[in-house]
Amino acid sequence: MTVTGAGPGGRSRGGKVRVKTAKRRSNSSNRWLERQLNDPYVVAAKAAGYRSRAAFKLKELDAQFSLLGQVERVVDLGAAPGGWCQVVLERRPRARIVAIDLLPIDTIVGVTIFEKDILDEDTEAVLLAALGGQADLVLSDMAANTVGHKQTDHLRTMGLIEAGLDMATRLLRPGGAFVAKVLAGGGDSTLTAALKKQFSTVKHVKPPASRKGSSEWYVVAQGYKAPAPIEDAAAAD
Repeated sequence: MTVTGAGPGGRSRGGKVRVKTAKRRSNSSNRWLERQLNDPYVVAAKAAGYRSRAAFKLKELDAQFSLLGQVERVVDLGAAPGGWCQVVLERRPRARIVAIDLLPIDTIVGVTIFEKDILDEDTEAVLLAALGGQADLVLSDMAANTVGHKQTDHLRTMGLIEAGLDMATRLLRPGGAFVAKVLAGGGDSTLTAALKKQFSTVKHVKPPASRKGSSEWYVVAQGYKAPAPIEDAAAAD
């Protein structure tokens, strides 16, 4: 990697890394690379051995909402490259942690990894078997691939969020929690209403590690209201 600048080490006098334009890199790629090089969370993640800066988002959410203190079974949807799993493992080394993603994830000792689509018919059964029971916490940092068309990107993102929520409600134990990346402002009213029906508390938050220019927020839904078993519902009638 080649950087330019007036200061030592390829940095400007203000300490900012400048990326030299390369023929095979677009201007947008150069901007992304420069942002990465100057991002303190990227630097901190590398120093701490985390696979992504996103690890700090979960650490900040945990500090605010006490998500990881007592969990025994955790599912990470869209887990690649594995930064959130690392944080869970760090906090709860004896917990059963199951990760799933369409993308490959390098082995993490202590984490069961599936390269699989959450929409597959057998995904629920596969994850529950790996957990050995219902989950205390379902995490989702999934993001839809964007095509540049605002309405299409919105629909794709909302569809992914809804798929994550559907999976969470099938995996969680009563009282469990769901944490997911959502759109700016927490998604649309339909999603928020669905969450409030199924969880005791629903909060929308933008952790400090989430870039200010990003439209991402996170929803933290705690106190899952698991539906009564069919036989119990029939008895109540």
